[in-house]
Amino acid sequence: MKLPERFDLCVIGAGSAGLSVAAGAAQMGASVALIERAKMGGDCLNYGCVPSKSLLAAARAAEAARNAERLGVIAGVPPIDQRRIRDHIAGVIADIAPHDSVERFQGLGVTVLRDSARFSGPAEVEAGGRRVRARRFVIATGSLPIVPVIPGLETAPFLTNESVFDLDELPAHLIVLGGGPIGVELGQAFRQLGAQVMIVEQAKMLSHDDPELVAVLRRRFSEQGIVMREGARVIAVRAEAGKITVQIEDGAGISEETGSHLLVAIGRKASIEDLDLSRAGIACGPAGIMVDARLRTTNHRVFAIGDVVDGHPRFTHVASYHAGIVLRNALFRWPAKVDLQASPRVTYCDPELAQVGLSEGEARAIYRHVRISRASFAENDRAQAERDTDGIW
Repeated sequence: MKLPERFDLCVIGAGSAGLSVAAGAAQMGASVALIERAKMGGDCLNYGCVPSKSLLAAARAAEAARNAERLGVIAGVPPIDQRRIRDHIAGVIADIAPHDSVERFQGLGVTVLRDSARFSGPAEVEAGGRRVRARRFVIATGSLPIVPVIPGLETAPFLTNESVFDLDELPAHLIVLGGGPIGVELGQAFRQLGAQVMIVEQAKMLSHDDPELVAVLRRRFSEQGIVMREGARVIAVRAEAGKITVQIEDGAGISEETGSHLLVAIGRKASIEDLDLSRAGIACGPAGIMVDARLRTTNHRVFAIGDVVDGHPRFTHVASYHAGIVLRNALFRWPAKVDLQASPRVTYCDPELAQVGLSEGEARAIYRHVRISRASFAENDRAQAERDTDGIW
């Protein structure tokens, strides 16, 4: 085998987190190797933020047309061309892709290796028959959709966020497994486009958000005809004659629901299975790689950022924040530490749910005295002008 190639920094994973580190390090003069086995841009560009918000833009245009009469504009029920929506999503991805491309990063001086990486020791990885040694490593391999073990699911043509944007026909009846952000956003989008939608959630819809705010969205879902089955779980799946039937168990017993398409959106897991982390002395927790406040793994030569990190929020903006912390630690050895106390998050449903920092429940669990300020959108002049007053802040 050839002698190892040596770099200041080796980044594994070319999603939003890894690309931010690679670009920043290269622009500051460091020699950088970037290893990616799949699509440049990772989940955010190809399967997450970009396609989902492109789909939501189409869905909201349809909803606006459908409800324009309240503003004196007679539009009626819009016809939906799912193939053109699919092409719209693909076009947005294609327009953004050059920013994340191999060519751009090679132009920055980054050595890009298109293969799987695995650690062969605490200071070396192998990728495509090449050995890479570096002063510091960054693991940014992202996450994958969780596929639950449900009898019959393995033989059913189910969708995940990695396949749902390729549909060339609008689902007649979409059944969504999971009432978290992904399930809620996509379920409502397809309903706004005209599909029948049922969302099955084992616990409560958007259980990590403020219950008072979720109640507003739950009411909107009911008005839109979205069926929410909370406190329910799917115990079996059966595919036949172009239909998918799910058995649902809840407090009332077991029932069946038949739809045209099934979307699995129960959560995500860290993509770390093929890295041979134990050979590098890197420990994992229940949800990913364990890190300290400086994002160092148990091998202090190796950092982990983004969705692979155990216990941190899985958002693109958190991944970008992680990237900045790692650049300061890895290149300049500044003792920069993560502080997520004021981390923002938004679920892009309609109305949107946005939060910065602690929820009311979390604040009451920590502090003895909590003062709550609350206002209705009905008190906001712009909300009144747009006749969209359903919400609070």
